[in-house]
Amino acid sequence: MGAQWKQKWRELAADQKGKIVGKLTREIQVAARLGGPDPDLNARLYAALVAARKQSVTRDSIERAIAKGSGVGGEPVNYQTVVFEGFAPHRIPVMVECLTDNNNRTSSEVRVLFKAGSLGTPGSVAWMFEHCGLVEAQHKDKTLDIEVAALEAEADNVEPLELDEEDAAGHIGARFFCPISSLDIVTKALKAAGWTVTTSELHYHPKDCPEITDAQREEVTNFLQGLDGHADVHRVYAAMK
Repeated sequence: MGAQWKQKWRELAADQKGKIVGKLTREIQVAARLGGPDPDLNARLYAALVAARKQSVTRDSIERAIAKGSGVGGEPVNYQTVVFEGFAPHRIPVMVECLTDNNNRTSSEVRVLFKAGSLGTPGSVAWMFEHCGLVEAQHKDKTLDIEVAALEAEADNVEPLELDEEDAAGHIGARFFCPISSLDIVTKALKAAGWTVTTSELHYHPKDCPEITDAQREEVTNFLQGLDGHADVHRVYAAMK
């Protein structure tokens, strides 16, 4: 979800399933709080539901998350978005987006993760990323020109999206980039054009990716997965191809 470096959620180890479901339901809650409970009118919620169903999150869990997020299911959700900046091993810039109900706890624990084993370091790196809107989608017509699709949806840029084996059969994938203010418009335009949207989110896109060796990449990936495994960490963005 918004991070090119990591594998699809379905490929994570079984012991990560609970954390995955927790993050998915939290995203549904936040999306419902910000944009309302109707996925047809709320692009972020629509994409969150697609991701949740793909991970076999139960219908009851989804409905409870929507109700809680929209304030009709008991005590409303009150998560705060906090963003941390720093470097992974080998000076790879990293942005870490958290959803938390306790900023002091999360800040302390994320800083510990950055400093663990002296592998990562806090630091100012936001200027190395473009804050933009991202839509990941797939279409059944593999003959489509994604550049034309981007123009028609009024996206600024597009790149191919590698799909897993299950989705790749008979489908084409693409990642569309747009201004933050246009995210909802671009998402709805792609849906209207027959694209299945799997991600619609605010995104930190690296302006440049340093060259690293395969051994260094493995070390960086392990560090990023350690960050991503924290319960409050919602998304991790790294300047790595």
